[in-house]
Amino acid sequence: MTPEKTTVSVIVPCYNDGIYLEEAVKSVLASTYPNVEAVIVNDGSTDNTNEIGKKLQQQFSNVKYIEKKNEGLPKARNMGIAEAKGDLILPLDADDKISKDYISEAVHLFEQDRNNQLKLVYCNAQFFGKKQGEWKLKDFSLKKIAKDNMIFCSAVYRKEDWAKIGGYSPEMLGGWEDWEFWISMLKNGGDVVRLPITGFFYRIKENSMRKGMTKKLKSEKINFLNKRHRDFFQKQLNGPLRKSRSLSKPVNNIAKILGARKSFFL
Repeated sequence: MTPEKTTVSVIVPCYNDGIYLEEAVKSVLASTYPNVEAVIVNDGSTDNTNEIGKKLQQQFSNVKYIEKKNEGLPKARNMGIAEAKGDLILPLDADDKISKDYISEAVHLFEQDRNNQLKLVYCNAQFFGKKQGEWKLKDFSLKKIAKDNMIFCSAVYRKEDWAKIGGYSPEMLGGWEDWEFWISMLKNGGDVVRLPITGFFYRIKENSMRKGMTKKLKSEKINFLNKRHRDFFQKQLNGPLRKSRSLSKPVNNIAKILGARKSFFL
């Protein structure tokens, strides 16, 4: 990667979050890194997402707007990434935000990675909206991510790595798509770095696109994860992922304190 020439594509799927979309996109456009594009994917919204998306595309040359029928988050992200021109990808939900320096700091690390060992860069995070505060994330390890996810969706990675693993799995519709994607990307090795900056802001609101997961759906997803990543779970957990799996205690405590309906990683 050549300094200042690497393009970063920020993929912003949106389903009925038009009220927040402009704020999310403008946080991307405010980046101190010059070569950034925002790719908005309207996943069949019935609110004013279409109006806002078209307006942003007309106003800014580095904003691309795509409309599609409603098929869920994994397919929306995949479509946006497929249309992106960037070498690096940063997913961003339409109701969240990033800091001005997050992208530039992440690009710097990838530019220093001469052997393509770096797979993923993320950062510290804060909540905003209904409640504010630091999001205390666990340190990454393969064993930990085999048990539970500790990396939010808005991490930076290479587009070529997305292609190698076949993108986000449509079978993870309804939750855990990020977790399955990280496992696919990282299970065979590679470096993960968390920047010592607060670069991601996760909105807490009463109503969210992501609701709680039913026991039936949860069981189906665990079965899928065990089938797809059997060797990984065997190596890290000495057996399959438990069907009784629940959110980690720290995440449950955060949800209880905030009293919000927006799920964490689900």
